[in-house]
Amino acid sequence: MPPPAGDHGTLDGPHDRSESGPLAGVRVCDLSTVLAGPYCTMLLADLGAEVIKIEPPGGDPTRHYGPPYAGAPDPHASYAEDDPRADPDYAGESGYYLSINRNKRGIRLDLKQADGREVLRRILERSDVLVENQRSGGLDGLGFPDEDLDRINPRLVRLSITGYGPTGPDAGKPGFDFIIQAAAGLMSITGQADEVGGEPTKVGVAVADLTTGMLGAVAVLAGLREAERTGRGQRIDLSILESSVAWLINQAANHLVGGAVPGRLGNRHPNITPYETFPTADGQIAVAVGSERQWLRFCEALGAPDLAADRRFVTNAARVRHREILREDLVARFATRPAAAWLESLAAAEVPCGPVRNLAEVFADPQVLARGMVATVEHPTVGELRLTGIPFKFAATPGSIRRPPPLLGEHTAEVLAELGYSEPGVARLRASGSV
Repeated sequence: MPPPAGDHGTLDGPHDRSESGPLAGVRVCDLSTVLAGPYCTMLLADLGAEVIKIEPPGGDPTRHYGPPYAGAPDPHASYAEDDPRADPDYAGESGYYLSINRNKRGIRLDLKQADGREVLRRILERSDVLVENQRSGGLDGLGFPDEDLDRINPRLVRLSITGYGPTGPDAGKPGFDFIIQAAAGLMSITGQADEVGGEPTKVGVAVADLTTGMLGAVAVLAGLREAERTGRGQRIDLSILESSVAWLINQAANHLVGGAVPGRLGNRHPNITPYETFPTADGQIAVAVGSERQWLRFCEALGAPDLAADRRFVTNAARVRHREILREDLVARFATRPAAAWLESLAAAEVPCGPVRNLAEVFADPQVLARGMVATVEHPTVGELRLTGIPFKFAATPGSIRRPPPLLGEHTAEVLAELGYSEPGVARLRASGSV
């Protein structure tokens, strides 16, 4: 049986397994920028993979997605020549970039130059995974078609993320989360209904990109398992459009099975009710009645035996048919007491419910803090940097936040040395602008 992925050698010797996590020893070459790819590689890095982030000379575009920026230079301070804060154009590190690039080493590489492509070739020889989001044919144009990648490293798992996929009439179109939320139908089911003046609305975070990143991580893990079994890597195509269409789930079934074209319902669920937000005397709460037993407990918590006995509401299907009448009744009832009182009563009746929080409240929540979802790492220009924590908790091999998001080109010299470049060789690459 071939050796497991990650055991074929590092940049300069055996893989370093001193870092924790179930993916310790796996190396990822990250050629992706913006969100879907970097989120995928951050998930892999959080699980222990070694990720080398390769940025173009101008850097990942998200470095400029601000404000806010952290670590901006002090105009009254003096900095060492190699400190990025000495550059008058350095504005700091954007919050957007910082959110998706921890646990990576970063190098800056000009792939339009032959020397830059040679550096990439050496990294690919020593990697287990390549993640890239070039437009269809982009790697071919740089001199790395699939057949060459097979020769460079036959075990390499290659995840290619595009907007619309490499085939079909839209294959050449660039992929932007906002546009694909619209094109994939997600916006058509998000927002307030037409009858109350609503309009198609994007989700508050870039869910099309994030879903693609998560599915990408799943696909990479499956590819690594197959490479471990057979000794062969393979290409994996993943598009933001297809990820978003797959994410439609029950709304897709409402159309494919039932023939309906779902519309926008605000915070209401298309198949279950009451499953939505309600205004109380002093704020909104979310309520989710997901079964008939919960419906009876819900009516008890509201002090509303009349609702439990009403034939229009006795089953979920009946409640969905009469949802407008039911909502009107519930809105009137919830308006009589403050949110905290309702949440206490509903929780006592074991009815799923919760407050509608802003992000300041979320990141001060005792449960969020108890589960380690606010983490701190030391950053070279920011200092103490707060980031979201790691959501998956492994009992035996936990992931960890080991590195802050890299400065642009921060680890270039380090990585080049590991690839076998001498100091004069590195100097030559820098002089030519290849790195």
